[in-house]
Amino acid sequence: MLVGVFIGNIVPNMDQKLDALSYGTTNIPLAIGLILMMYPPLTKVQFSKIPSILSKPKLLLVSFFITWIVGPFLMFLLAVLFLKDYPEYMTGLIIIGLAPCIAMVIVWNELADGNRELVAGLVGINSLLQVFFFSSYAYFYLEIVLPYFGIKGLHLNVSMAEIAQTVGIYLGIPFVCAVISRTWLIKQKGEEWFTKIFIPFVSPITLISLLFTIVVMFSLKGKMMLSIPMDVLTIALPLVIFFAVMFVLMFFVSKKMGATYSDTAALSFTASGNNFELAIAVSIGVFGIHSGEAFAGVVGPLVEVPALILLVKFAQFWRKKWTTNP
Repeated sequence: MLVGVFIGNIVPNMDQKLDALSYGTTNIPLAIGLILMMYPPLTKVQFSKIPSILSKPKLLLVSFFITWIVGPFLMFLLAVLFLKDYPEYMTGLIIIGLAPCIAMVIVWNELADGNRELVAGLVGINSLLQVFFFSSYAYFYLEIVLPYFGIKGLHLNVSMAEIAQTVGIYLGIPFVCAVISRTWLIKQKGEEWFTKIFIPFVSPITLISLLFTIVVMFSLKGKMMLSIPMDVLTIALPLVIFFAVMFVLMFFVSKKMGATYSDTAALSFTASGNNFELAIAVSIGVFGIHSGEAFAGVVGPLVEVPALILLVKFAQFWRKKWTTNP
């Protein structure tokens, strides 16, 4: 992060150079970093086991309730509470809260040694729910609920095709590549070779890509962070509270229900992260690239990275204390 901020402020026009490497609302270096970091964890997923998550209906129901009901409402309340005097930032934060994470959650789960099959299944289901319900959620919170808090309602016109495109880029590409490579390589070389040779070979790509993505992300917005640091902190505070509350809530609810550590980690990271790629794309498309809504969307992943890394450490700490259901 420090290297990224340093590069962004030392290299002349670094933010403009990185912005130029964009196609529509998708920044190509960031997209490459995200896709590469998700590929190794997805190759480790035994896709034939994903249907087995249906054998845990209570955990799934609790997960969807906390992720889709509690999460968006909590983010809405935090946005109104902390950012009511900054309506553009407030709107951007509400948009962030409307969809759970479908990309980085795979990486956080991998770092915490969570259940890969469970997180892959949850990510797949959440992706479909986003495509079908994101627009309805936006209408409900921005047009119906906002006026009840004395704030003028907003109209957000986002098509299912736009949402599906974002989901396809950040989840579809690494998912398809992982399925094809796993199926073909096991058929050609055998499962033992795939597990003992190929998986260890590609595994370091996740951390390398994560570091690359962080450097690019902070290089892209390094000047912004130093030019208006108080605005960044103003947006960051409710986000940090959101990540912490959602993760801890899901973590201890799952533990209380008797879930294993690996299941608990998968459920907790799924609940706590947000689809910032979609939020940024929507904010830029509706309000413009220089809008406060887009600015809030950009601050999101800058806060999520260090916050979720700390939550990975939190999960690992509690794993050591896990005395039952290891």
